[in-house]
Amino acid sequence: MMGSGKTAVGSAMARLLAVPFRDSDTEIELAANRTIAELFERDGEDFFRQKESQVLARLLEGAPCILSTGGGSYLRDENRRMISQRGVAVWLRASTGLLWNRVKHKSTRPLLRTADPRGTLEKLSEVRTPHYAMAEFIVDADPSYSIEDMANKVIRALCTDSNILESQ
Repeated sequence: MMGSGKTAVGSAMARLLAVPFRDSDTEIELAANRTIAELFERDGEDFFRQKESQVLARLLEGAPCILSTGGGSYLRDENRRMISQRGVAVWLRASTGLLWNRVKHKSTRPLLRTADPRGTLEKLSEVRTPHYAMAEFIVDADPSYSIEDMANKVIRALCTDSNILESQ
């Protein structure tokens, strides 16, 4: 979900593991020469989701990395399949209260440009939770965790599968 820390935690993990970090939203913006908000406004969510899948496919074909995807990316069956074939999905699970505290002052969230942004966030979370629950790993966020704490928590979870990371 937006505000869960995908970009910050992913960047920290990449530094700790000495691997590249990629952010699908950043790659979409570079390819389109527009912000995500501009794409939503100009072309609509369906168009954005198609482009998101194309960029995700390209990124997953590249070298191993930590890849942060947009919060809606994992909702599409096609995207979940690509991720499970080429990598592993981690859900950074956070309460809607924590998510709201992290996103309420940001104007860059097109899905929250509604009369009731908190209510919209809660509905999005409710709809998305069953999809996110399909991730291979679920790591719970806590407001007391630093970004590095959360990155280490995810790394420890990944180390439980010897095919993903080797324990150091």
